[in-house]
Amino acid sequence: MRHRPRALPLAATLLACTGLGACNTVDRLAQVGATPNLSAIEDPTAQAGYKPVRLPMPDVQPVSYAPNSLWRTGSRAFFKDQRAARIGDLVTVKVNVTDQANISNETKRSRSNAEGFGVPNAGGLEKNAAVLAAGVTPDKLLTATSNTSSDGAGSVQRTETVSTNVAAIVTQVLPNGNLVVEGKQEIRINFEVRELIVAGVVRPEDIESDNTIDSTKIAQARIAYGGRGQITDVQQPRYGQQLVDILLPF
Repeated sequence: MRHRPRALPLAATLLACTGLGACNTVDRLAQVGATPNLSAIEDPTAQAGYKPVRLPMPDVQPVSYAPNSLWRTGSRAFFKDQRAARIGDLVTVKVNVTDQANISNETKRSRSNAEGFGVPNAGGLEKNAAVLAAGVTPDKLLTATSNTSSDGAGSVQRTETVSTNVAAIVTQVLPNGNLVVEGKQEIRINFEVRELIVAGVVRPEDIESDNTIDSTKIAQARIAYGGRGQITDVQQPRYGQQLVDILLPF
């Protein structure tokens, strides 16, 4: 039984990729001088890899109507406080981080030791011809010296400023009434994705009337701002260099 050479699938793959690249080039050349076309509106649930969103939701309250009343049980409007208070509610976090630090440290240490050992009188052996020929001085049989010194200096100059807004979701209501919130925002520009993550514990009374809260009023605050993509990959050291930095003891 003969086996197909493995080069055929590889050649087919390369040919397909070459064809796709040629098609992409032709499409780009056809759009020279024209505005980029917008993608058509499609059903997101029909796209490959679609996953329905599952978030914490409040308990379902039964709806009941009272005779001759405009109020409906379970309604969230009609002269009701619209600030976040239950699981699943949204609150806008105003992230205002201004961090500035100037630190300078210097440490110096020095030590010098000297030790000597000798036997001036060793029962006449110090006058032995063999000992004298070897050039051994009886009063200086052993001499040890050591010098150690260290000088370390370090400085930190850091200035960071982040100012933006992000909507967070109430994920838990603590027994004392405080709210656990968590929010994540992703913005993609070309081939770079910027991520902003906010999480922590807030007091309901610190939420403003417009359902916003300043990030300085969040306890156990966890704020992360970063990115991932082609630019971030170039700015980071390669995996091999990171391994050397971790394992190399010198």
